[in-house]
Amino acid sequence: MKPLAALLALAALLATGAAAQDRRAGARGGHGVYADPSVVIAAELAFARLAQEKGQWAAFAATAASGAVMFTPQMVLAQDWLRGRANPPVAVKWQPHRVSSSCDGSLMVSQGAWQGPKGTGYFTTIWQRQKNGTYKWVYDGGDTLREPLDAPEMISGLIADCPPRARGGRPKKPAATARAPFDPARRSGQSDDGTLHWEVSVDPSGARNLSIDWKKDGAEIPLLIEQVSAPGGT
Repeated sequence: MKPLAALLALAALLATGAAAQDRRAGARGGHGVYADPSVVIAAELAFARLAQEKGQWAAFAATAASGAVMFTPQMVLAQDWLRGRANPPVAVKWQPHRVSSSCDGSLMVSQGAWQGPKGTGYFTTIWQRQKNGTYKWVYDGGDTLREPLDAPEMISGLIADCPPRARGGRPKKPAATARAPFDPARRSGQSDDGTLHWEVSVDPSGARNLSIDWKKDGAEIPLLIEQVSAPGGT
């Protein structure tokens, strides 16, 4: 694991490049909204640090958005499941490797590696920008691995293509949809500008499938397809 100071330095370096790249894209597109993956990199680092300082489940509860989901292995509403739950004696450690953002920065996906008392694995966390500009996670998942992931030289930040401009110079926005009642078999969400969309399905065994699509090169293409077997499965 890289020292925290080194990771923060990498995040700062990424912030300069990603922000400059997105300012150029925004200037061309005229949308006036910018994505900055380094903000979620910093949120992930702070989340991981909080788990070591205050306890694993305390950190999860403090950083989860209303309606966030996690897996036990069934899909549960995170705040309900975490309420009053005792922290494990040793918290899991983790490090972000990549953050992918919608064009407007309203939704971002972080991917990386974790290490715990019972093994190692990978994680996928979806972060949503709140009304006050901060980010909280709305989805947290992952799985174990037989071998640990190799750490990248730098944490990468990727940004979706911006949507077409509508008349009057403003980007087209997807129609607003009301949040459906909690369904433990299926959950989905999208960015405010419609350039990043996710959906997860969970069967009774606890096996799940996550798909994340985003706008790239003029089309909607897969960003991530993740399949997690049921506990004890292959």
